[in-house]
Amino acid sequence: MLPKVNQILHLQINTIDDEESKIEYKARIADITETTIVIEVPLNEQTGRLKKLYVGDELSTFFLSQGGVKHYFTTSVKGFREDVIRLVEIVKPEPEAVTQIQRRSFLRVLAELEIAVRLSDQIQFVAMTDDVGGGGISFICEGHIPIGVQALISCWVLVPYKNGVIEHIPLQGEVVRVKQLETGKQLAMVRFIEITDRDRQKLIRFCFERQMDFRKR
Repeated sequence: MLPKVNQILHLQINTIDDEESKIEYKARIADITETTIVIEVPLNEQTGRLKKLYVGDELSTFFLSQGGVKHYFTTSVKGFREDVIRLVEIVKPEPEAVTQIQRRSFLRVLAELEIAVRLSDQIQFVAMTDDVGGGGISFICEGHIPIGVQALISCWVLVPYKNGVIEHIPLQGEVVRVKQLETGKQLAMVRFIEITDRDRQKLIRFCFERQMDFRKR
């Protein structure tokens, strides 16, 4: 079952920021094409604020059918359409991908991986990740580094697999939150804004391997 024009989609952003990922937004479906669902800009009903989305943002969504049954699917922002109002194009799921079981598209796992971060031509440093996922990462760095919310960074993550292969995965991200730690260091939470599908799959593969290790303990 797929949603229809004028139905309401309930959205959550799949992000490394735990607080942001819990916020639910609503958006009316304005149009449906062969490959996309076109929605209005999502609204946070608690604050009355519209949510700015970016191409590549991963979304967990559901809509209600008659009888109040929730139908879930995961999708991503594909682009935008300028009409009387700005509209957001998201990837239309295959009918069999819509389920009555809630799922999050990206698994996150605790992992200490070496990450090289380039904040600017003058500021480059090596840090350790705190957790890793297909949609973002967080890392711990020294407290004196001037990294702030909305900072754009280039990173290279060293990812080891169980078969002994080590991958260097490049990505670009935006800092969505910075938390000062009692140790004097700081935790930076980053969402990916540019990463190839192939490299994203490499990270997801690592996450599943790590999850399997945790389950065996």
